[in-house]
Amino acid sequence: MTEETTWTFRLLLNGIPTEKGKKIDQLFVIQAQFIEDEGYEPPQGSLKQIKGDLQLTKSRWILSEDPDNRKDGLWVWGLFSEPLYPFLLLNLETGKFDLPGEDGDSVLPLKLFAQINHKRDEEKGVLLSQAELNVREIETVKADPIGAATVDVYEEVAVGQITIQAT
Repeated sequence: MTEETTWTFRLLLNGIPTEKGKKIDQLFVIQAQFIEDEGYEPPQGSLKQIKGDLQLTKSRWILSEDPDNRKDGLWVWGLFSEPLYPFLLLNLETGKFDLPGEDGDSVLPLKLFAQINHKRDEEKGVLLSQAELNVREIETVKADPIGAATVDVYEEVAVGQITIQAT
């Protein structure tokens, strides 16, 4: 995953609410490059958008162990060979997207999240699997009986699929 390779991102969004209250299903295609921030372990960085149907306003990616089960860590294997990071955690923020038609409807900016299986093949290079695309719905909950303290709890809600392939 270097700047030399351009990747095609296919985002199939299902039931996305529009500004006027409709729900739409739509496929968006984006071409981008992974830009790695030097000096970080595990590898991480942002995306440089080349072109696409949907404008990325912000992006962040990080290669990761299982974020739900970190235990001892796979980084130790990196002492002997290339480190193993079975997941690519991806955060995408989009701009407002005007829908075709005369009613002037649009999709408001989105914050999307995905946990993508990541592996290296000796012949094919980096392989990224299709994954679920999520948004986070945040709910503020009282953290004590009096209600003086609150905590934000989020739940990831599936809104589609993402496929990423080297082009």
